[in-house]
Amino acid sequence: MTLSDLDKPAELTVWPGHTPAHVADARSFSTLRAALAAAAEAIDAEDAKPWIITESGDILAPGWIRANTASYRLQ
Repeated sequence: MTLSDLDKPAELTVWPGHTPAHVADARSFSTLRAALAAAAEAIDAEDAKPWIITESGDILAPGWIRANTASYRLQ
């Protein structure tokens, strides 16, 4: 993944953190940057488990998202 990937589309799927996951919330974002920001908010607010698929096919797991968004918020 490169910095230019932050400006490409991405798909975010958020699985509930506290209850059995029967239904997930899936959304498309015009940029990976926006998907990462939404994923970080879901982790903070709901203890959710977000997964992101980038336009190039990279899959970003909840642990990766936490590690790469914890120290700052993306604009």
